[in-house]
Amino acid sequence: MEIITTPWAKTIDHLYDRLKTSREGLDANEADRRLEKFGPNSLTSEERSKLSIFVGQFISPIVFILIVAALISLSMGHTKDAIIIAAILIINSLLGFYQELKAETSIRALQRLTENHVRVLRNGIQTTLPSHNLVPGDIVLLGEGDLVPADLRLIESYALEVDEAVLTGESLSREKSAETLASEDTPLYERHNSLFSGSSILRGKTLALVCATGSSTVIAKIAEAAQQRSPDSPLTKLMQRFSKQLLIAIVAILTLLGMISILQGRSIEEMVSFLIAQLVSSVPEGLPIVITLILAIGASRLSKHKVLVRHLPSVESLGSATLIATDKTGTVTEGVLSVKETFALDKEELYRCAALCNDTHDEKGDSIDVALAKWLGDDFASTQQSYKRIFDHPFDPTTRMMATVNQIDDTQKLYIKGAYETLLALSTNSASQLQQLQESHDQMASIGLRVLAFGMSDHHWEVPEKAPVFIVGLIAFADRPKADAAEAIALAKQAGIRIIMITGDNPITAGVIAAEVGLDRKGEKILTGQEIDALNDEELQQQLKHTSVIARAMPENKYRVVKLLQKQGEIVAVTGDGVNDVPALKAADLGIAMGNGTEAAKASSKMVLVDNNLSVIIDAIRQGRVIANNLRKVVLYLLSTNLSQIMLISMAILMGFPLPLHPTQIIWINVVTDGTCDKTFPMCSEEGDVMKQKVRLINKQFFDRPMLLRLVWFAFSIASVTMIMFAYLLKTDYSYDEVVTVTFTTVVAAQWLNALLIQKESEPFLKNIRRSITINPWLWGGISLGIVLQGVALFVIPEWFHVVSPDAQMMGYVGIALVAIFILEEGYKWMEYAKRG
Repeated sequence: MEIITTPWAKTIDHLYDRLKTSREGLDANEADRRLEKFGPNSLTSEERSKLSIFVGQFISPIVFILIVAALISLSMGHTKDAIIIAAILIINSLLGFYQELKAETSIRALQRLTENHVRVLRNGIQTTLPSHNLVPGDIVLLGEGDLVPADLRLIESYALEVDEAVLTGESLSREKSAETLASEDTPLYERHNSLFSGSSILRGKTLALVCATGSSTVIAKIAEAAQQRSPDSPLTKLMQRFSKQLLIAIVAILTLLGMISILQGRSIEEMVSFLIAQLVSSVPEGLPIVITLILAIGASRLSKHKVLVRHLPSVESLGSATLIATDKTGTVTEGVLSVKETFALDKEELYRCAALCNDTHDEKGDSIDVALAKWLGDDFASTQQSYKRIFDHPFDPTTRMMATVNQIDDTQKLYIKGAYETLLALSTNSASQLQQLQESHDQMASIGLRVLAFGMSDHHWEVPEKAPVFIVGLIAFADRPKADAAEAIALAKQAGIRIIMITGDNPITAGVIAAEVGLDRKGEKILTGQEIDALNDEELQQQLKHTSVIARAMPENKYRVVKLLQKQGEIVAVTGDGVNDVPALKAADLGIAMGNGTEAAKASSKMVLVDNNLSVIIDAIRQGRVIANNLRKVVLYLLSTNLSQIMLISMAILMGFPLPLHPTQIIWINVVTDGTCDKTFPMCSEEGDVMKQKVRLINKQFFDRPMLLRLVWFAFSIASVTMIMFAYLLKTDYSYDEVVTVTFTTVVAAQWLNALLIQKESEPFLKNIRRSITINPWLWGGISLGIVLQGVALFVIPEWFHVVSPDAQMMGYVGIALVAIFILEEGYKWMEYAKRG
């Protein structure tokens, strides 16, 4: 016996024969044999050990460089240097370990979603079993409120309605019937004779045959996609690329300088000192932890904007996002049905029918009934209390209507609510009235509304589907767009961000919503899931360039669309709330789950929205852009300071001078400049309106041409001025330690100046001095702390750093150097500003 892949296309008798079962169910022994053969009805996954996750934090070129530098420092007796580098490594690794460990909860959340108990027939006797004990061939009984425990084929059903939103993304419930038969290629949302694991029963009851369990179910295929590793964030990719390039550059520089040192006849000890100095100066050892800190502060800021961050690098991804693939229900729309339009031949009776032919209580029940109750307001409760219900005919999916008999003053009346076609067949309305009804119905249906007819009859004890009915009116329902959805979409377009709405709803409904929120573009067609299946990757990529709405999308469609958009170079943010969204959430550069969504969606995402609103995502992108800009500034600052040290030491070697800085001093420079200033960069406020800026692609976010030129010039300005001063002072009466003291202090002060000038990227420091001073007040605190620490090094423990306490004349040389560096850097910024016009 094997799993049947298309049970919706087979008759029940055929399935009984293939699965070797009957309406009485399996016997206990056979069930045990099948459980051993097919395994438990649950999702399985491979879990990474905590040790492997922790070890993975050290697999990085930049980490390797730092380890080598620490070992060399330790072997040379520079224990303090080694300890500082090791401490930075460990702290950064622990932060990364913590974040990655949290991300491993995705599959476990899917498992929890599908675990429940279910009523089963075994040998004709009803019993209750854990759902993981179900096997193919079992017969199960389900009723209102039950979770569907496996993939099932209906044997019998009565007034059955199912919520499949977690699988299909469709906002409306689905009617199911055992009587229907579908073709083998029928899409998931049209398999009316089948139920699927993870969905839930809203109304009615059923007897059903288990056809697939465990890894063979639809939800298991989604879980397999959830196990796939999410792509690295743009920032992570960039840092990986930068680390490799840095490693190559360091090896090249060390090789070249080593050969020059040999030719110069330098001693082994001096060459090793040069090696350590160059290693320590070339590696921005604080960069990983500073980036983590900036992202953590950014995450804290985002939490105040109703966005919870689960994966820190995704904070930067927000600022780099070029496309948002959003679902419709609950994000663009309210996520609940409401009355959109009405047409009444008798307004009073229409209101009365809507209230009396209604089973909702405390805003719970069928979505249509809840929408009617909200529409009627206080009249709903008062009408129900005034007119007692005597009898009711529950909703029947076969006749597609429900009815109640109510006491209206001295008479009893039958009120009916149902499909327009059903009531039309029973109608006693005049020809002119029917024409009005038909025109109104067609107009409402043409814009994607769900239309119900409401009627009444004095023949109250007859079978409702045979009673003569006077149709009193029509009510149309829709999932309304959120009030600020159109504004959010307009702001996204202004920011250069494309939005594609992907929904499980039908094309007409999707198109109407898209038009209302300004998402549709002239000449575009709505792409459907079935059309996607018929296209190859190249054809689909072409279609996606001109598509803003995708309807009737299945999980595999959404996943495929995301992957192809990424191939086109898009940085894709995906929103979702159901199990059907898990594959796309995992595949996206930035998966965003809704706060009221399933645990599976949240666990697969990198961010969670507390408020399920597209405007919140757009606001988060604004914050992400500010954070990304600040990251750009801190990367420029750290790399320009490190590059200036590389240039300075390289110049000294090439010119045959002694070391201008000791390795210990380089470590200290990084502490009193980078260590005190870079932590303040996330506090830098927004420059202009970031939502009017074009999206920066990954290769331009940090290392575009303007940034690289500025980086090199700033580094060269500091290194060349310092080197000129160092060479000059060596020819004076100053001792080597005194010259190194001036050089050491100049480099420190120059890096504080560098931090100040980098705070504004769009204009020079002197263009708007007040803004330059106030754009980041926290920086002044960092510089002040650095001054205190440098004072301790120079005047309290100078011997620890191979320096002497400087006098006023020595500090004068430092001041002259700073003025020269300021002129060079500020002059370059004015030149850039003039070019931009």
